Amino acid sequence: MAALRRRSARQGRFAPDFDPDFGDRALTEARQDMVIGRWQGVRDLLRATGDDWPRRTHRLRLLSHAAAGSSTVEAWRGAEPGNPDAAVLRAATEVVRVFDAAIAAGRGSVVDRGRIDASVDACLTAADAAPADPMPWVSLLSVARLYEGGVPRRQLRHWFDELRRRDPYNVEGHAQVMRYWSARWHGTHGAMYDFARDAAGVAPPGSPLPILVQIARVEEYRYVVDGALGRGPVRGFDQHWKHELAVTELRRTYARWIGGRELGMPVAPEEVADLNYLAHAACYAGQVDMARALLTLLGARAAWVPWVYTGEPEEQFVRFREGVGIGAGGNGSGAEQGTG
Repeated sequence: MAALRRRSARQGRFAPDFDPDFGDRALTEARQDMVIGRWQGVRDLLRATGDDWPRRTHRLRLLSHAAAGSSTVEAWRGAEPGNPDAAVLRAATEVVRVFDAAIAAGRGSVVDRGRIDASVDACLTAADAAPADPMPWVSLLSVARLYEGGVPRRQLRHWFDELRRRDPYNVEGHAQVMRYWSARWHGTHGAMYDFARDAAGVAPPGSPLPILVQIARVEEYRYVVDGALGRGPVRGFDQHWKHELAVTELRRTYARWIGGRELGMPVAPEEVADLNYLAHAACYAGQVDMARALLTLLGARAAWVPWVYTGEPEEQFVRFREGVGIGAGGNGSGAEQGTG
């Protein structure tokens, strides 16, 4: 892929930018600091983020992945034990570490319950330290999936209610609950779609929350393809993105989210991942005008997910752009990409 990107650059062709921070330069600097053991920049970034919950959730999620392989967040917590941001980031980092352990153990393995309980305790401590912050509840809703058999419905509902009290339309938290109810974890495809559609139905105009329905479609696709174990195309699955309900729901999401955004509003870093889901769905549904509008809105900002589940991400992103008549001559204008 790196060779393809270098070749595209030499030839003056469009090359998507898979920046994991989606143009959030302050976040990039803070993550780099975290990796080398400096926590002061992370503290300053989170303080400056304030109660912009979508951006804060985006930043904390990516910072937690950067922190998982080092002791930097523990060093910060030790140096500033009363800092609520340190408690929230440590809790999110513990959840990432438990998921990493589950991945390392292999599919079907049971994660040590004591380790999951410890991450839950860290999340509850963070919730006490930062009572207005939705992120500890996002972390709890994430780690709930790892309990064998799940968690009691009442407990899951309580955690979800606490999230919604703080940030009613938090996409990341809703996505975690949706995945909890998926067939891959503790539910069914039907339960997953029901949750996604219910959440989408109450979202206000301009909210990205309706994208849950397209994320659910990707989750179903992953589950079925993984079950095929590489045996080739899944029978009867070629219309997964194109059947009438899929297209109707795609148009509904576009109308409610994109149609409800302020005209000319630049794409913020925390929107890029979800916009990639919507663009991916439009491309695979053959909705040319919608795909063109979304890919133009994204400019060069691409996300590995969901493209990686349907092929080579860079190849698909370039091919679809060219297929709808954009992107053949370069990376797009600054106006096309937005400032984030």
